[in-house]
Amino acid sequence: MDGHGNNEAYRAITVKRCSPTIGAEISNIDLTRPLADLELAELKRAFTENMVLFFRDQKISFEDHVRLAEYFGPVGSHVGKKTHSKPSEDSRVRRFHFDANSDGISGNAWHTDQSCAPIPPLGSILYMHTIPPDGGGDTMFVSMYAAYDALSARMKTYLEGLTALHDGVLIFGDGTPRAEHPVVIRHPESGRKGLFINGSAVRWINGVPKQEGIGLARFLIEHCRMPEFSYRFRWEPHSIAFWDNRCCHHYAIADYFPHTRSGYRVQIEGVSPPSL
Repeated sequence: MDGHGNNEAYRAITVKRCSPTIGAEISNIDLTRPLADLELAELKRAFTENMVLFFRDQKISFEDHVRLAEYFGPVGSHVGKKTHSKPSEDSRVRRFHFDANSDGISGNAWHTDQSCAPIPPLGSILYMHTIPPDGGGDTMFVSMYAAYDALSARMKTYLEGLTALHDGVLIFGDGTPRAEHPVVIRHPESGRKGLFINGSAVRWINGVPKQEGIGLARFLIEHCRMPEFSYRFRWEPHSIAFWDNRCCHHYAIADYFPHTRSGYRVQIEGVSPPSL
C-alpha cells in the first residue's frame, strides 16, 4: 500500500512510508525544475496521505523553494514580533541559521507553526543545506490524527465543540496575535479528524471552568507527545521536510551546539481557519 490508506500505486514518483502513522520519503523527483501534471497530482496526494514529506539531495534555489510552495497555495508571512529566524535576500524566504554564536534556537519545543494566527499556515517547507557533522538537529513530527484516534470515545465526545486559546505572545512577544481554534478539527482534504493543540501556544481550553480548561489542555498536550504517534527525521545536507500544519506538529531538537545547522523555510498561507 502506498501512503496511509490508499491502495492505488504511484506512477510518476516514488513514495516510501517512514512509519505506520506519519511521514513518507519522496524520490524519483527533481524539485529544481517545474513538475509535470502527474508528478504534481501525486505529490499532492502523498502530502494529504502522509502529513509530512521528506526529500533528499535537492539543491534548490529560492525560486525552486517558492515554486514548490506555490503549487499548494500563496507564500505566507510570519506573524510573530520576535523570532530566531531571519529574512533572507528573498523576502518570501526566511533564513534558519544557528551556530555557536546564536542567541537561541527556533522550534526547540513541540509546536504547530503560527497556530496563534487567525488563519494558521497550511504548511511549511524547510530546506537544510548544512547540518552538524555528527548528526544532531533532527526534527520530530507527530500525527494529530493518531493522537485523536487514540482518545476514548467519551473524551472525543467531550471535546467536540470546545475551543482552545492559542497565545502567540508566549512565543513571539507582545504585539503577536492570539486566536481561538477548535480543539478537534476535520482536515479539508483527507476528511479525517485530528487534534489542533500544541504545548507552545495553547494556554487553556475554553467553555469549561478555567482550572478544568488548564488541566485538560495539559492532558492533551502530554497525550500528543506519545512516541507511538511520532517519527524522527534525520537530516542530511540538501534535505527538505514539507509538513502539513493542520494535522501534525513538530520539534526541532537543539542537541548540536556549537555546530552549525543552516537552511531556509517557506510558509504556505492557510485558506480558512481550522474548523469542523
